[in-house]
Amino acid sequence: MAAAVARSGLRRMFSISEFATPSPRMFSIPAFAPPNPPTPPPKADPSSNLFVSGLSKRTTTDGLREAFAKFGEVVQARVVTDRVTGFSKGFGFVRYATVEDATRGIEGMDGKFLDGWVIFAEYARPRPPVGEATSQPQQSWGPPSGSWGSR
Repeated sequence: MAAAVARSGLRRMFSISEFATPSPRMFSIPAFAPPNPPTPPPKADPSSNLFVSGLSKRTTTDGLREAFAKFGEVVQARVVTDRVTGFSKGFGFVRYATVEDATRGIEGMDGKFLDGWVIFAEYARPRPPVGEATSQPQQSWGPPSGSWGSR
């Protein structure tokens, strides 16, 4: 008799009859709305200064100057480098003599290969004034800063 009870208990335990007709409760997912995608920053006004991204670690300031000199008079070119390694951080700036030269530089180099990497050229956005820049990075977790322990 004990064996029969044990067998029926195992049958009940491994039975799928409870799941044969799914209940709405099984598939209920709390309401979820994905966050809105961030709005891209506005395009910069045309200027003679270009921001160039996607540079290889091997790209040098001279190489950047030579690549962009084909499209106009380059006044200044600079690859931003890591202080420790001296390698490129992957971006730089090119300043042309005129806005028209800068426009030709964007048209000629945006999406093209330089040192084996596709680079992107666009008008550089000016730095925000010192007063507008935030001194602390914005945190995405926890309560707003200043709400704990403020008197």
